[in-house]
Amino acid sequence: MRRQSSRREFIKNVSVASVGAYVGQGLASPRHVLSANEEINVASIGVGGKGGSDSSNASQFGNVVAICDVDRNTLESKGKSDKFTKAEKFTDYRELLAKFGDKIDIATISTPDHMHAPATLAAMRLGISCYTQKPLTRTIYEARLMAKVAEEKKVCTQMGNQGTALDSSREAIAQIKSGVLGTLKEVYAWSNRPVWAQGPGRRMTLDKFAAQAKKDDAENAEKIVAKKQEEIAKTMERVDWKNWIGVAPQREFWPGIYHTFQWRGWWDFGSGALGDMACHQLTVPFASCGLRDPISVVAKSTGHDFDSFPASAVIKFEFPETSERPAIPFWWYDRKGNKPPAEVFEKHGITKVSDSGVLIVGEKGAFYSSDDYCGKYELKGVEKAKVEYEKAENKGDYDINNMFELFRAKRANDPKICKSNFVDRAGPLTETILLGNLAVWAAANGGADGSMGDWGEKVEWDAKNLKVTNLASLKTPRVADLIKPKYPEGYRLD
Repeated sequence: MRRQSSRREFIKNVSVASVGAYVGQGLASPRHVLSANEEINVASIGVGGKGGSDSSNASQFGNVVAICDVDRNTLESKGKSDKFTKAEKFTDYRELLAKFGDKIDIATISTPDHMHAPATLAAMRLGISCYTQKPLTRTIYEARLMAKVAEEKKVCTQMGNQGTALDSSREAIAQIKSGVLGTLKEVYAWSNRPVWAQGPGRRMTLDKFAAQAKKDDAENAEKIVAKKQEEIAKTMERVDWKNWIGVAPQREFWPGIYHTFQWRGWWDFGSGALGDMACHQLTVPFASCGLRDPISVVAKSTGHDFDSFPASAVIKFEFPETSERPAIPFWWYDRKGNKPPAEVFEKHGITKVSDSGVLIVGEKGAFYSSDDYCGKYELKGVEKAKVEYEKAENKGDYDINNMFELFRAKRANDPKICKSNFVDRAGPLTETILLGNLAVWAAANGGADGSMGDWGEKVEWDAKNLKVTNLASLKTPRVADLIKPKYPEGYRLD
């Protein structure tokens, strides 16, 4: 027996009409301890893009009983692949959980950012262990809540920042924590992302399209618009747009700018280049330099319209003094070619700077990684210390190893086995990262012709209480909306 029979009967009798209320309410259940030979049942929510590999990786270690994706083409294609032919298919994760909630041991969640928290919270509240893609959430409060629910339910969790399972990153953390760099002074990270569209004025609607068509070709405008309408209607036959939107504010579907990959550049759905890549790049700095609970953040950008992220940004985080290090800044740069000043690197003998990377500066030397995941690194000015660290169990590559760690934790009934569990690592790391987007929001004014603008308003932060302490004095509107979202009816946040 996996869980209480009363739960099984409830799920059996629940109707599709009430599935939202069922998932929203959640049902308390005792933790299920697997026997040595018992199969782990898996559900995958989101099986396209990164969800394709996440679900395939999970299928190596468990039995996939259900899959969900709002794109029926993606869903059907995955359902035909090896190890997925017997999985039941859904376009609404709430229906999946209503039917299989008492049968699932592990769920993978690989949706656009705005749906990470709704799906993961619903699964964890049913006692299901979760592998959720990075960034863990779209907003700061969701990250705090995810960690809280994971701890309360005592489920095993892992965020999909696969570099955590690299021996090189684990060794690097141990090196820096050993004190080899001396007193820590500053941290830098820079990324070649975004590689998707970002920038103001990108939203498209049929009315806007029709007006432009009339302006460009008045004689054929009606036919042009009709053709576009046919294209949209054909796509909508295969995409469940209502469930794609989920907890986000409603908007018109438009081909090519949201689904499947371009959602990352929209405030309502993604978290920009910072959210996409910092969970990878900050794995080592966060764990080794104590980058928790920043006290302020400020940014400058190429400009945005509070709808789409800017094409590029620079962000400065300030971290207070701790018992292990003095107060230090962390600098973030995004867009290819947007990097820290050359002199930052030259003083450490770095003359050829990678397109993406991390630099941690100490009084004795520096740590430099030219890889997004810290697959390789160098210590500048100092020799490596002799350190010990736990190596990942190798099941093929670091992406698979990161997934396997969750399955190993589930079998051992020990959430701490996962290095990127929501409570100790993923939740606090995501909170830190997403604070930067409050500063980007408050730096909407870019320079001339798409150049970098001046520094925006500084956001002063009370991490313990998740509050902007100078909110009343900020001129930028709706800053607090990026802290805690409001879910529509049918979805549960708190």
